[in-house]
Amino acid sequence: MKNILPTFLIAFLAGILGAWSFQALDYSEIKTVSETNTERKARNFSVNYHSPAPTANSSLPVSFVEASEESMESVVFIKNFAGTDYRRYSMFDYFFGERGASPQQVSTGSGVIISADGYIVTNNHVIDRAETIEVVHQRKTYKATLVGVDPNTDIAVLKIEATNLPAIKQGSSRDLRIGEWVIAVGNPFNLTSTVTAGIVSAKERQINILGGDFPLESFIQTDAAINPGNSGGALVNIKGELVGINTAILSRTGSYTGYGFAVPVDIATKVANDLIQYGEVQKAIPGVDVVDITPELAEEMGLKSLNGVIVTHVIREGAAEGSGIQKNDVITEINGASIKGKGNFEEALSYFYPGDKVSMTLLRNNNKSTAQLTLQNLEGGTGIIKREFYSSQILGARLESVNAIERDRLNIPHGIKITSLSRGYLRDLGLGNGFIITQINGKPARNPSVIGEFLEKYSGKLLLEGVTPKGQPYMQSYNVR
Repeated sequence: MKNILPTFLIAFLAGILGAWSFQALDYSEIKTVSETNTERKARNFSVNYHSPAPTANSSLPVSFVEASEESMESVVFIKNFAGTDYRRYSMFDYFFGERGASPQQVSTGSGVIISADGYIVTNNHVIDRAETIEVVHQRKTYKATLVGVDPNTDIAVLKIEATNLPAIKQGSSRDLRIGEWVIAVGNPFNLTSTVTAGIVSAKERQINILGGDFPLESFIQTDAAINPGNSGGALVNIKGELVGINTAILSRTGSYTGYGFAVPVDIATKVANDLIQYGEVQKAIPGVDVVDITPELAEEMGLKSLNGVIVTHVIREGAAEGSGIQKNDVITEINGASIKGKGNFEEALSYFYPGDKVSMTLLRNNNKSTAQLTLQNLEGGTGIIKREFYSSQILGARLESVNAIERDRLNIPHGIKITSLSRGYLRDLGLGNGFIITQINGKPARNPSVIGEFLEKYSGKLLLEGVTPKGQPYMQSYNVR
C-alpha cells in the first residue's frame, strides 16, 4: 500500500501538469489565430481605404477618392425656370383670370463642363420648356444660353460666359466593360455635389423612353445610385474620366431602385460637337428599319444565331436600297465589327457622318454577302445640313423645318414642326409637341422664321392646316386678337 501511494501521487500530479500544459498551449494557439485575424482585418481596412488604386491585375477593392475629387469640380447644378411670359398678355387677362399669371416653376438637374470656355452637356429633359436657365458652379451663378438640343439622344448643350473652367477628362464608353467600377456625380434632390459608386451592369440597353424622330437608345446600365436631380450629371470611371451622361432610372416609385441608365460618352460627345459646330446633329442614315432577332424569328428564318438585326423596311431611294439590301436581310457586321442587336447597330452608326462609306455584312437565306453603302443625311443627301429653326417665348415653342424622311413618311411637300412646347400662344390654340403646320391662311409653311414672326404679330381670322403627331390631317379656324 505504501508503494502504491507515491506512484498514485506522481501520476496525479503528472496528469494535472499535462492538462495545464495542453490548456496553455491551446489558448496560446487560439490567441495567435485571433490576433492574426485582427491583423488581417486591419490590413484589409488599410487596403480598402488607404491604399493606392490597384493595378489591372489586382483583385483588391479600389479607392474612389481621386476620381471623385477630379470629377466633382466639373459637374454643375442647373436650374430651369418656366412660367408665364408676362409680356404677351394685357392687364385685363389678369383681372378676369383667363390667362392669369401662374407661379413660376423651377426644376433642377445636373450638367458636365466639357470645355474651359463654358460649354456644358446636360439632358434635353433637364432644360425642356425652360424660359430661363441658370448654372451654379462653385457657388457662382451664371445665366446660360441654350446652344442646341437632340431629343433623339436626350442630350442638350448650354453655354455660359466664363473662362478657365475645369473641363472634365473624357474616357471611352466603347472601351467600358461590364463589371467595371463607375461613379455617378450629380445633384439629386437638390443635394449638390453628391457621389455614388457602383458597377457597369450592362451596355447597349434599350428601354424605350426617348422621343424624337430617330431615337437612339444604347444606354449604359449601372447600379450606382441615380435619383431625380442626377439627370445630366457625370458617370465616370475610377480614373475620373467621363464615360456617360446620367439620364434615367427604372423605378415604380420615382426614386432609385437599383437601375440607372446613362448615355454613352462617345455618343454624347459626337452629338454635343455637332450642336456646337453646326447647330444640328449630323445623323447618318442607312435607309433601313431593323428589329432584334428573337428566338421565334430565328426559328422561323432558320438562323443559327441571335446576333445581328433583321431588316423590316427599306426606305425608298435611300442608301440601303441603292446598295441592294432587301427586307428580311440580316445585318451581322458593320465595317467588320460584329452587330449583336438593335442598340449596338444604332450606336455603331451614330459615330458616322453623312457621306461616310460603310461595309455591311449580310445574311440572305443564310448565304453571306457584303453591301457597300454611302450614308445619307436627313434630307437624303450626303453633305452637312443645318436645319432652320425659330425660337419664340411668345409662341412658347421652337419651330423647325420638317426633314425629307418625315415629309416622305407623312406624304407632305413641306411643313413646320412645333417642338419644345411650353406655356404660350400655340398651346392656347390647342396645338401640341410634334404638330406640323403645313399651311396658314392658304399659304404654304416653309420657313420657320417667317411663320414664327407672322404668328407673333397676326390678329384676325386665322386658318391653320397641318398634320398631328399621329399623322392625322388637321384644319381649324381661329379668331385671334
